Amino acid sequence: MSFLDHLEELRWHLVRALIAVGVFSVIAFLLKDFFFGKLILGPSRLDFYTYRLLCEFSDKLGLEALCIKQLPFVIQSRQMAGQFSMHVTSSFVIGLICAFPYAFWEIWGFIAPGLYYNEKKIARGATFFVSLLFMIGVVFGYFIIAPLSINFLSNYQVDSSILNQFDITSYVTTLTMLVLACAFVFQLPIVVYFLTKAGLINAQFMRSYRRHAIVVILILGALITPPDPISQVLVSIPLYGLYEISIYISAVVTRRRKKKEALEAL
Repeated sequence: MSFLDHLEELRWHLVRALIAVGVFSVIAFLLKDFFFGKLILGPSRLDFYTYRLLCEFSDKLGLEALCIKQLPFVIQSRQMAGQFSMHVTSSFVIGLICAFPYAFWEIWGFIAPGLYYNEKKIARGATFFVSLLFMIGVVFGYFIIAPLSINFLSNYQVDSSILNQFDITSYVTTLTMLVLACAFVFQLPIVVYFLTKAGLINAQFMRSYRRHAIVVILILGALITPPDPISQVLVSIPLYGLYEISIYISAVVTRRRKKKEALEAL
């Protein structure tokens, strides 16, 4: 195929991906009572699943500090088109998340034909695993990171005379950024897999820098959560788990490569 033919092929893959995003965005826009009223605004209410679970957990342990009993803030719209613009924006983000597996499959469908046979074998199942980790990250961000962050920020006061009245733009932006950040952070095992296949890192390298990685994970946990030690630890634990899983994946990839090289040397 010529360069222009490749561009034409890419254009149609992108068009189909955008159509999928658009379809899910329209569905989310039309079903605003669920997607906006319950999904987007869910973490701003005390009956949210995470808050109820923490209260049940605190009752069993006898630790009242874990139970979130108030969210002292109100959400306002200070611009005339504020609610409409945030309705459109949140619908697009929901459409992007829902259509991500198909959109990635379309992009991968453009890249895959240009790979060699061995490269295709290496990347087998890429769409499934990338989409799975993306969705796990979304769920983790929505049910763990976002509620903890919203709880901390809503209860934080430099002075009792200052009321927390958040603009709808600020609330939706914070929520979506936290969720999407977790979705992409959870791609770590995939990144490590391909870097190991490329020979850039290995399990021994990751083990030797484990202490450095823990520091980086704690810093990353502090960046994507409020400056609250409990939230930071709750985020850092699964991130460290991803790092350990990545070490295992890297070790398996390295072991298979050495076994293959040994067989070829015979």
